[in-house]
Amino acid sequence: MTPATQIGRPIPATVTVLEARGLVREYGAVVAVDGVDLTLAEGEFLTLFGPNGAGKSSLLGMLAGALRPTRGSVAVRGAPLDFGDVAWRARIGMVSHRGFLYAHLTAEENLRFYGELFGLGDLDERVPERLERVGLAARARAQVHELSHGMRQRLSLARALLHDPDLVLLDEPFTGLDPSAAAVLHRVLRELRDGRRTVVMVTHNLSEGLALATRVAIQVGGRLAWEGAAGGERDGFERLYHDVVEGRYARGEPTPGRDAAGRGALEARA
Repeated sequence: MTPATQIGRPIPATVTVLEARGLVREYGAVVAVDGVDLTLAEGEFLTLFGPNGAGKSSLLGMLAGALRPTRGSVAVRGAPLDFGDVAWRARIGMVSHRGFLYAHLTAEENLRFYGELFGLGDLDERVPERLERVGLAARARAQVHELSHGMRQRLSLARALLHDPDLVLLDEPFTGLDPSAAAVLHRVLRELRDGRRTVVMVTHNLSEGLALATRVAIQVGGRLAWEGAAGGERDGFERLYHDVVEGRYARGEPTPGRDAAGRGALEARA
C-alpha cells in the first residue's frame, strides 16, 4: 500500500500511547468516574478541566495505575494495566498533590532514590540534568522541607520525568503557586511538548491549561462532557466551560469557534 502523503510528503503514522475504555470508578454508591473512553497519541497534551467533584483525580489515578478501576481497561503503548508490573509503571510519570518526596532528604537524594528504584544506571549525569532543567541546580543539596511550595512542585516534576516516561500525568500542578513560580513551571511544562511524550494535566487554571494543551476536555459528573482542540481565546472557552458545566451545552451542537463540519477554528498554540 502506498503511504498517505500531504504536499508530497509522507504523513507520519499516529502512535497511540494511552487508551482507556469504559473506565468506571465507584466508591460505594457514589460513581466518581462513569464510563470514560480516552485515546491519546504520542506528543498530545490533554488539559482536563472540570468542577470540584467531577472525578478528575480519580480518572488520573486510574490512568496512572494507582487506583484500580471498578470496570474498564487502561493500556499504555498497547500494554494493559498491570498493578504488579514494574515495567508497566516505568512507562508513567505522575505529579500529584502528595508529591511523593521525602522531606528530610535533599533534592538530589530524592531523585537518586527514585532513580535506583527504576534501576537507572546513569544517575551521576541524569540527576544534575533534571535538576538543571527545572531550575533547581543551586538547591540540589537543600532538604525538601527547606524548599518553597513552587520548588517542591518543580522537584516533583523532575522526579516524574527522571526515568523518561511515555505518559506524564499532572494533577493540579499550578495550585498554590505565585506568578513567578507559575511562570517557571509553565516553561518546564511547555518543554514537554517535544513530540515524544503524551501528557494529561488536570487544572482549574484556564489560562495555563489552554496555553499548554493541544487538546482540551471538560469532565462533569464523572463523564467527559466535551472534548476539542485547544487554542483560541480564554473568554470564549470560559463561556463554553460554564455552558457545559451548567448543562446548557448538548453534545452535537456547534461549538463556539468551530465551523459546521466540526473542524476546530480553535488552533493549538505554538
